[in-house]
Amino acid sequence: MSSDHRIVVVGGGYTGVFSAIRLARRTRRTGVSITLVNPSGRFVERLRMHQIAAGQELADHRIPDLLDGTGVSFVEGTVTAVDPEARRVTVDGAETLAYDTLVYALGSSTDTGRVPGADTHAFTLDSPRTAGLLAARLTEVAASGGTLTVCGGGLTGVEAATEIAESHPGLHVTLISLDEPGSMMGAKARAHLHGALDRLGITRETGARVTKVLPDAVELADGRLVRSDACLWTTGVKASPLAADAGITTDDRGLIVVDATLRSVSHPEVHAIGDAAAVRLAWGRLHGTCQSGLPTAQHTADTIARLVRGKAAKPFRFGYFHQPVSLGRRDAVIQFTKADETPRGMHLTGRSAVVYKELVSGSPLKTYRFSKRMNVSTIVSKGGRATRRPVA
Repeated sequence: MSSDHRIVVVGGGYTGVFSAIRLARRTRRTGVSITLVNPSGRFVERLRMHQIAAGQELADHRIPDLLDGTGVSFVEGTVTAVDPEARRVTVDGAETLAYDTLVYALGSSTDTGRVPGADTHAFTLDSPRTAGLLAARLTEVAASGGTLTVCGGGLTGVEAATEIAESHPGLHVTLISLDEPGSMMGAKARAHLHGALDRLGITRETGARVTKVLPDAVELADGRLVRSDACLWTTGVKASPLAADAGITTDDRGLIVVDATLRSVSHPEVHAIGDAAAVRLAWGRLHGTCQSGLPTAQHTADTIARLVRGKAAKPFRFGYFHQPVSLGRRDAVIQFTKADETPRGMHLTGRSAVVYKELVSGSPLKTYRFSKRMNVSTIVSKGGRATRRPVA
């Protein structure tokens, strides 16, 4: 690769920002130029959107400030097209940025298109704006003793339901899910989670499938209507269509299919990370979390640095380590896991879990700061023996 190699990172979320900062350090004195593109200058802490929904104010972190001192250029704008043949991206339908290497970190958003009414009558936690809209609505609903329905009993749904119930004692919160909340946890951790739901007065509709979202209710598959003065949709994700539209090979979810080094199988100059990448390891498929996203960003930054210096890329190795779940501001549960995310016997609850969870939620920003001066690893587990050989 030449010394004037151009790298463009699209997406300024957890993975995009980390990859840009680490790339800057790993490629210093090589003449590489790095540009990060994101629709907003604000850095969104997706791990904390449920706190905004509960009415809390978060610090306003700016991406240019996070990049300060790295030499990375920041372009505020929306990537509207990717042309992998010409190797350029279009920003806001007009400006074009040429690249030699593209880091695709556009991530995912909540899929509200599969159930009628979800796109028009439900709120999401996709951004500070949407979470803020829900917070404003909940203030009105709580004042009248109304009901919030949280659709989706995954970790996002559980964190949102508990955070909101704790902040609005007069609000009735109903958690609707197909699976039992905390079903991926061990029995003891799951019992603690359900104890927190009981303590906060959260009603559960388990084994229920939502078929329609109405202005004042959600309709279940069995025909029942559950009152809903406000509805929060947390189930299902969708990827940006840009990669598929560009002719880059994607899977049935729209994620870029990558090889063992996280490079696109159809366009090797494109590296996909985080929620944008379809990553399969020996133990199974990665799913979109910050826990797995930051390691993909770290690996990709290191891979590009190796390629710039004429070295060979190495396969990505990773294993899950924990499932941290906040249960309001004063309680949490941490389930430690094996590499494939099945539960181990160890877990934390109560105050120690609250401290642990806060360390996890705040760790990306600390990682960015330290990564300007040293190589900070975000990989706790490489997955053991199972990941020593890449999946064919």
